[in-house]
Amino acid sequence: MIQERDDGKGHFKVKIAIVHDYLNQYGGAERVIETLHEVYPDAPIFTSIFLPKNLPSVFSTFDIRPSFMQKFPFLDRHFKKYLLFYPYAIESFDLRGFDLVLSSSSAFAKGAQVQKGTCHICYCYSPMRFTWETNSYLAKEEFGRINRIILPWALDRLKKWDIKTINRVDHYVAISQHIRQKIKKFYQRDADVIYPPVDISRFNLSETVDDYFLVVSRLNAYKRIDLVIDAFNQIRLPLTIIGTGPFRERLEQKAGKNISFLGKVSQTELSRYLSRSRAFIFPGEEDFGIAPVEAMASGRPVIAYAKGGALETVLDGVTGLFFKDPTASSLIEAIDRFTNIEFDPVKIREHTLQFDKEIFKQKIRDYLKKRYE
Repeated sequence: MIQERDDGKGHFKVKIAIVHDYLNQYGGAERVIETLHEVYPDAPIFTSIFLPKNLPSVFSTFDIRPSFMQKFPFLDRHFKKYLLFYPYAIESFDLRGFDLVLSSSSAFAKGAQVQKGTCHICYCYSPMRFTWETNSYLAKEEFGRINRIILPWALDRLKKWDIKTINRVDHYVAISQHIRQKIKKFYQRDADVIYPPVDISRFNLSETVDDYFLVVSRLNAYKRIDLVIDAFNQIRLPLTIIGTGPFRERLEQKAGKNISFLGKVSQTELSRYLSRSRAFIFPGEEDFGIAPVEAMASGRPVIAYAKGGALETVLDGVTGLFFKDPTASSLIEAIDRFTNIEFDPVKIREHTLQFDKEIFKQKIRDYLKKRYE
């Protein structure tokens, strides 16, 4: 648990703990945890629940300490039904003896309780969106009638807890300027920005570019893949969709013959599909958006909805294009513009180097050292 780093003048020695919302699926936040483990390999990771079968095998080698919720039945299928237990799970951790606690939070981890004198830094993916942006959250998720009756009461309780725990954090770090603004709006707290890590080395340029456009996404309703399908049903250009999710069957029923679904693919296959795609389509409003950066690391331009984190990663006319309205017609207009622009793959890839994992690692080391001292 002792972390050391030679800063040229001595050693930064501090006992660090990492607190994460939950480890039950693999996404952008879990990639951050992987990278934080590389930076601080001896730091234990406290989390509400840990489902190793849903995560890369390397997670089983980490010092992961789940809460009492780990004993709850049917966690894999019903983890959302335990919504009101997560605050108690995070508060149950004994973090005495640690000099610095780094919470990795989009919901609950920022509420970790630390002893006086411990520095608490929150790496924030978003303020608790289901309490602060309830209407849009409910519109994106599919809930039954009973859940929709109960949820407002439960979310009100969680919002009160979220407000109560705002100042348990000494310093907030946002994953984007987009999230920094939300932290200011909802928490009335300032935040620094450190972009999340992208392993640029996994992606390469290809000498061959095929004719298909590409989507890589979890197939949930809020990802707006239906908008892309509506557009490509009209223009009849080849579209390849990589990813799985509860919305897949509905999307497949909607899609024309020019649209193919590949489901889950290996990292090698993903890299190949990205590097050989004509362009990458990114239709959702995301807090940051790792997939577009991976596409650009492959030298391919991105056609993105002009909201959220994409505004900070895509350079209009240089590494991609934006469409302004969340409609098929707006996307089609952007694709028409795309066909008249020649993009430089080398320049596109060079733009992504600022988001590389090694940059993140250095920035997070420097930030924690600065704030702790």
